[in-house]
Amino acid sequence: MILLIEDSQSDAEWILKALGEPETRRFDVVWVTCLADALGHLARNTFDVVLLDLMLPDGEGVEAFDRVYRAQPEALILVLSAADTEETARRAVRHGAFDHLAKGRADPYWLPRALRYVMERKATERVLRQAEKKLFEEKERSRVTLDSIGDAVLATDLDYNVTYLNPVAEQMTGWSGAEALGQPLRKVFNIIDGATREAGQNPAWRAIDQDRTVGLAMDCVLIRRDGTEIVIEDSAAPIHDRDGRVTGAVIVFHDRNQARAVTEKMAYLAQHDGLTGLPNRLLLKERFSRAIALARRNQKLVGLLFLDLDDFKEINDSLGHAIGDRVLQGAAERLLSCVRASDTVCRYGGDEFVILLTEINQAQDAALAAEKLHAAFAEPLAIDGHRLRIHLSIGISLYPNDDDNADDLIHDADVAMLDAKAHGKGRCRSFTAGMRLGHVT
Repeated sequence: MILLIEDSQSDAEWILKALGEPETRRFDVVWVTCLADALGHLARNTFDVVLLDLMLPDGEGVEAFDRVYRAQPEALILVLSAADTEETARRAVRHGAFDHLAKGRADPYWLPRALRYVMERKATERVLRQAEKKLFEEKERSRVTLDSIGDAVLATDLDYNVTYLNPVAEQMTGWSGAEALGQPLRKVFNIIDGATREAGQNPAWRAIDQDRTVGLAMDCVLIRRDGTEIVIEDSAAPIHDRDGRVTGAVIVFHDRNQARAVTEKMAYLAQHDGLTGLPNRLLLKERFSRAIALARRNQKLVGLLFLDLDDFKEINDSLGHAIGDRVLQGAAERLLSCVRASDTVCRYGGDEFVILLTEINQAQDAALAAEKLHAAFAEPLAIDGHRLRIHLSIGISLYPNDDDNADDLIHDADVAMLDAKAHGKGRCRSFTAGMRLGHVT
């Protein structure tokens, strides 16, 4: 679409005639006679080309061009010049106009072809800009991804010169990306065999030569720039261009000891409560199965205590969750102080705890453990100037007396705890078959 800004009717008609008759014209043309109307159209519509006369009744010269350009900088602006305004037209070109056009050259042969040319060029430039933008976004996304991952990433070209290090690789090798760029791989990624202390085989060479992903050798040690050593592991892979040709290699590696520590920490977090550090339900079930197997072999009992903090909701509601969390942590510490090393204290959920008593001799042992817990909570918890008295409701179930599997025993102890709570604060009840039927003892 073309916007013609021309106050001279004769000049405008000459240009419109040069563009062809309306019914056969290949361009949609909007003609306005002043700058104000032009700016209104530019605000509402998108134009491919603007034909601008620099001598308008409400705007002249480069100032008029600047206002049009600011209104729609993506449009190709051709300034229309007469003999006495040619120098002004050149100034407009220096300000960003695509070109200037002498009004006398607006003939039916030349003008349509010139406009088609500039419009095609504009479309091509738009496609190129979009492609460049997309390429930049892809590269930026890749860079951010590589910079954000936990592993070190190092890339080389076919001559085994470093072309890229991500921040983790910088930290592990001791080389900054700027310093490493163009350096030989063996200088930046200096590896040896941890057993023989001989120079390690270049993994990038194997990846490029064999055109496949390869693993680093076992006991591979990276010697950092400062001489310190790190045991590393991972792999190298070839880099290909769009035609499938190998153009280099990328090496991905990490500190093996750190990776092991992270794995161990993840395993710990998967089996422990994040607030109290106590085993969670998953670890409780695992230990419960072992305890039952051991008790069966040694002809012992397994005791299960299901505990609820009677006063926790009131404390949490009146003093806030921060104090409530401290109460749970304090309660966990007291529970741990009352059991043997072979027993398990689990935070089951909310303010509920489960204690697994392994290899006890008689039912009375579980009851004595419950009494010990009540005695431990006789002293209030001191938290941030508050002395908080906590009562425990405790339910007890036994293997094999009550049930023979973990899920049923936990359910039985829970039922017994609810029965204890129904009789008031700080009570303890052992499971009975009547409780399973819903009878209150």
